[in-house]
Amino acid sequence: MSRLALRDFDAVLGVARRGSFRQAAIDLGMSTTALSHMIARIEAELGVRLFNRTTRSVALTDAGRIFVDRLGPSLQDVRETLEIVRERRATPTGTLRINAPPFAARSPAFTTLLLEYSRRYPDMHVDVVTEGQLRDIVAEGFDLGIRVASLVPTDMIALSLGEAQRFAVVASPAYLATRSPPLVPTDLVSHDCIRVRLPDGALYRWHFEKGGDTAQIEVNGPMTFDELNLSRAAVLAGFGIGFYFEQDVIADTESGMLVRLLEDWTPPFPGLCLYYSGRRHPSAGLAAFLSVARELASTQAKS
Repeated sequence: MSRLALRDFDAVLGVARRGSFRQAAIDLGMSTTALSHMIARIEAELGVRLFNRTTRSVALTDAGRIFVDRLGPSLQDVRETLEIVRERRATPTGTLRINAPPFAARSPAFTTLLLEYSRRYPDMHVDVVTEGQLRDIVAEGFDLGIRVASLVPTDMIALSLGEAQRFAVVASPAYLATRSPPLVPTDLVSHDCIRVRLPDGALYRWHFEKGGDTAQIEVNGPMTFDELNLSRAAVLAGFGIGFYFEQDVIADTESGMLVRLLEDWTPPFPGLCLYYSGRRHPSAGLAAFLSVARELASTQAKS
């Protein structure tokens, strides 16, 4: 047991959390082969198998479940102790893990915050994991998450990034050359629309609001995607109308490659928030990140 290190424990927890050697290896910044060898070495050291592996799945054994259930809280205590010690340094050091949906990671406000933080604290390593599904950031070892304000868990502390979000309904000039543009959201029912599939498999219903009236439209069309670039390419090619976050198509609308539709039905709404657990002592790296976020949000509010 004495030959096992914190990185070994992180490897076991990573595979257990992801249920996949490939995904865990990406999170850990190593190859799948190296991770597999590491787990095999740990199992040999312990004398028990921690995972049952097949060509299609990875699952914890009974021994593995006990190991993970008992190790997780203890390892968190160790990390927090190390962070408290690191706080004695003049400059924060270590790793800051952030969980965010893809659209949030593309946000200009988040990009600006991330780069400014890295400039100020070059000894900090920032690890951003982007995925569509909502995660328990505490249970899965993240320092903080980013979500639309309405999706932040009630038991978390939220900090606005100071940037409102807005949807954009767009189509190509070629599509509109043969079709009358929709004037109200219900007109979309008679149009070809590029549909969006959510991470849970459900089809997204397009949301609209104007003067207190709201509408959720279940559109139809020739294609369904869960990937932005494919969807955008289809709209640019004239296959139908698309529904996006404004930031993802603003260059296309400004260049004239796409035309904005139903703009009066897509008002700004509360934007993105950082959120983190108030039950844990924030590490020096997290505290510094939050400080930079507050500073940038305050600057933006004054401008």
